[in-house]
Amino acid sequence: MSYVGPDFEPPRPPRHPLRAPLTVAVAALVPGALVGWLVWQAVGDSDGDGSAAAQTSASAGASARASELPGPSEDGKERTGGTGQSGGGEESGSSASAPAGSGPLRGKVVVIDPGHNPGNFRHPSDINRKVNIGTNWKECDTTGTSTNAGYTEAEFTLDVSHRLRTILKKEGATVKFTQDDDRAWGPCVDERAEIGNKAEADAVVSIHADGSAAGNRGFHVILPGSVHSGAADTRPIVASSRALGERIAGGFLRTTGGPPSNYIGDGTGLDVRKDLGGLNLSTVPKVFIECGNMRDTKDSAQLTSGAWRQKAAQGISEGIVSFLRG
Repeated sequence: MSYVGPDFEPPRPPRHPLRAPLTVAVAALVPGALVGWLVWQAVGDSDGDGSAAAQTSASAGASARASELPGPSEDGKERTGGTGQSGGGEESGSSASAPAGSGPLRGKVVVIDPGHNPGNFRHPSDINRKVNIGTNWKECDTTGTSTNAGYTEAEFTLDVSHRLRTILKKEGATVKFTQDDDRAWGPCVDERAEIGNKAEADAVVSIHADGSAAGNRGFHVILPGSVHSGAADTRPIVASSRALGERIAGGFLRTTGGPPSNYIGDGTGLDVRKDLGGLNLSTVPKVFIECGNMRDTKDSAQLTSGAWRQKAAQGISEGIVSFLRG
């Protein structure tokens, strides 16, 4: 590491009689090198698909954020809400559609909804404000939960989502995120639903991890119940969402080895709910997956393992692919 600062002037080397011609030669080479660098940048991958460098950065940020968390929400779930402020001057969901490839899902649009936002805990007044979810009013969002060691749900959901995006792109799908830690907080849950609706997504999956009591283990997929109230009408998507959820539960079980939740769903790995704004306000097939319980030592050991998170992403993708291919 160099320590060159405003008060530091490195010693100047003595002038050499060949300096002028050498300077001309170097100057002639610089444009060619710059062109080569620009070409390399143009063809490089800029999607941020969960590479080792990105994961290292996320892990480092997790400890800092966890130390400031006001205490994880025990339900670990979304609450409902309106438009959050974008941290980067872009509208929510502009974290981008990853371009489609040439695989079997070409032409299909998948929206991935990484549960919570790593910055939510810095904006309590924003995420605590109430919004209408059709059946009632609930908070915009929560901070999510964390393991006992401080690995946050928001960090987990982004990591799995990045891995899932990479897999789905290889299958040819166009992939859109509701947030990619590219805004200060949010989006609120009603906006998360709206992003999937506006994208006319063929499937939407919200990635989560639960914050239940120790000893409660396993994954479960949350399906929308039949709701017809105010702005909410899930009746057209109940059947298709169940089909999506069943495929995802099956793929997740096969790939990770399970187990299905021992505290929700009576061992089926499925749960139907009518109180989640992200489901109530969706007009396209959508499910949540709780990949495990962050407060259980056995589950948390898996959730904090990169190798296991890759299996989780693979299992979710298998379910999505199966659903979209019929």
